[in-house]
Amino acid sequence: MMGGVVIIGAGHAGGAAAGFLRQYGHAGQITLIGAEPYLPYQRPPLSKAWLKGEASLDDLYLRGDTFYADQTIDARVNTHAVAIDRDSQTVMLAGGVALPYDQLILATGSKARPFPVPGAERVPHHLLRTLDDAEALKNALRPGHRIGLIGAGYVGLEVAASARHLGCEVTVFERESRILARVASQALSAFFTEMHMGRGVGIFTEARIAELSLGDGDQKIVHLEDGRPHTFDLLLVGIGALANDDLAQVAGLACANGIVVDEQARTSDANIFAIGDVTSRTLPHYDGRFRLESVPNALEQAKQAAAAITGFKPPVVETPWFWSDQYEFKLQIAGLLRPDCRAVVRGDPASGAFSVFHLDSGNRLKTAECVSRPADFMAAKQLIAKEIVLDDAVADPEVSLKTYLQR
Repeated sequence: MMGGVVIIGAGHAGGAAAGFLRQYGHAGQITLIGAEPYLPYQRPPLSKAWLKGEASLDDLYLRGDTFYADQTIDARVNTHAVAIDRDSQTVMLAGGVALPYDQLILATGSKARPFPVPGAERVPHHLLRTLDDAEALKNALRPGHRIGLIGAGYVGLEVAASARHLGCEVTVFERESRILARVASQALSAFFTEMHMGRGVGIFTEARIAELSLGDGDQKIVHLEDGRPHTFDLLLVGIGALANDDLAQVAGLACANGIVVDEQARTSDANIFAIGDVTSRTLPHYDGRFRLESVPNALEQAKQAAAAITGFKPPVVETPWFWSDQYEFKLQIAGLLRPDCRAVVRGDPASGAFSVFHLDSGNRLKTAECVSRPADFMAAKQLIAKEIVLDDAVADPEVSLKTYLQR
């Protein structure tokens, strides 16, 4: 007996793939395997609306609870895949059940990067990867509580904004010389530093943590290498994520900072696809391979895999894009930061609405970081895709980007 399509991972990518398979005409069996006790849900609101009590579980779900039954998709929650046998084309589930497949889609996402600091194993701290993580953090946030956030990436800063909204005292520790050091320009880092500090968030950069320890009662103490102790009611560690590619590696699939896939989301095994945060992929207009942690990437690769399996028309490859909401500011990023570009600031950061355009040596746009300038962001995606040559007049926020698109 063959098993149609089996999808391991019931996050945004896996849930979307199941839906696209039906939309694109797949009439065979679809089995969706999720380790969490929930049907596919959105993760971006976890650090924002969920923590602030502005979203319900129904708001998070990608589809209504009857969708999977209506589409005859066998959605299995609380189910763990433990091995892949490529020769027999079966997935082994915990408990010994063998599930056959014609095609397999791996949508296993990412996992928290280990935090190898002395004391971390015995000092309770929060992570934020899943809905259960978010619920535990939400229940721990109280007005007046002192919150220590280790890691100043986008998720950590979103939590900082949410915690300040709830009346918590917040301190952020970042080991690099600036916040968002790996993912944002100097200008953007400076803006968000000023914005958070202006709202009472303490920020320590070049903060080397030597140890965590327990204080009186339930207090948690962060010891910096310079000897300074900082005491908190709760800690959140958010120092990045790794591809959750253990199953793929053991099965012998090609992996390099994620599961290596082609433009159809196909792995080194023709019958196995991989989508979402777990993949290493190429992109038009950028050299190298990239592992993208974003909803747009998850949706695009879900479409790629579903199209390849069904013979449906493949999607047009998008310019990668990302977003972050902090306080009243909406950040939208088009493209990927490259070290060989020069930055042109469009508008005045002090106004709270500006963009940073990153141009290559040929004055082509490679990245646009747009704060509360949605029109810039929409145009930037097209400017990147069409490789249109710009000039320094783009620094003037009154100059219309449509004139470049019309050339």
